[in-house]
Amino acid sequence: MESDRSDTGRVPGCYRHPDHETGIRCTRCERPICTDCMINASVGFQCPECVRSGSGTGHVAAANTARGIAGGVVVADTALVTKVLVGINVAVFFAALLAPAVLVPLELLGRYVDYLGGPLEGVSTGQYYRLLTSVFLHEQWWHIIGNMTALWFLGAPLEAALGRARYLAVYLLSGLGGSALVYLLTPPNMPTLGASGAIFGLLGATVVLMRRMRYSMRPIIVMVLLMLLLTFVPIGGIGGTGEISWQAHIGGLITGALVGLGMLLPPAGAGKRRALVQWGTCAAVFLLVVAVVLVRTAELV
Repeated sequence: MESDRSDTGRVPGCYRHPDHETGIRCTRCERPICTDCMINASVGFQCPECVRSGSGTGHVAAANTARGIAGGVVVADTALVTKVLVGINVAVFFAALLAPAVLVPLELLGRYVDYLGGPLEGVSTGQYYRLLTSVFLHEQWWHIIGNMTALWFLGAPLEAALGRARYLAVYLLSGLGGSALVYLLTPPNMPTLGASGAIFGLLGATVVLMRRMRYSMRPIIVMVLLMLLLTFVPIGGIGGTGEISWQAHIGGLITGALVGLGMLLPPAGAGKRRALVQWGTCAAVFLLVVAVVLVRTAELV
């Protein structure tokens, strides 16, 4: 839901009923809509035309495809990607229970020296895949239950707002951003794993979404402060260190907020330029992650 005033300070009228002043906007086309016209949606409200826009055929249907606030196509199952991500995390968790050795080559590790004479291993030796695979790993029951619960409650609404592709970009880039900060700031022989960085990225993007929709910021700010407090209060049991990786949390939070800004700030009227800004932001954030990784690798080689 959007709230707005014109440059003159007057509340605009509904596009269907100009004499009805309203502070509500359609989350798809951003036209003012009154309470008689607004239709409840997964995020905010929509106008009747946008709700009906997916029922046409041919070129008309393609041109009028229903889209969300970030330009993503509105689909029937608005939480499909979130379900798939939860499924992958759970599947990997049970695979690791059956074969614990699965974790070792996938967890985030800057560099490990086998003092019995084995080779160097880790991101610094070219195993860059660890930056992403570690995001899907968990060791303890409480760890995966907590992360997957947070993923569901944060991810499903955000996916509905952003659309599948944009939401997945936020998740993966946030995971990489969290891993990059861990790689930069932790000892190279400290193993790290968990989806927390990606989840904190969803939290950062949710803050941007709440601001964009002009919702009350108090609940989300309280959530951010609570999660940051838990980040710096040791409760044990994460990864091989038994400690919470605050680097992953902070890195993911910042990355998610940056990508969220790129996804949500460009207005719908920007047309193709909006997509250019959105995916350009993703590319810029990815290059920033690459730069951090290369700087740390140069220190360790």
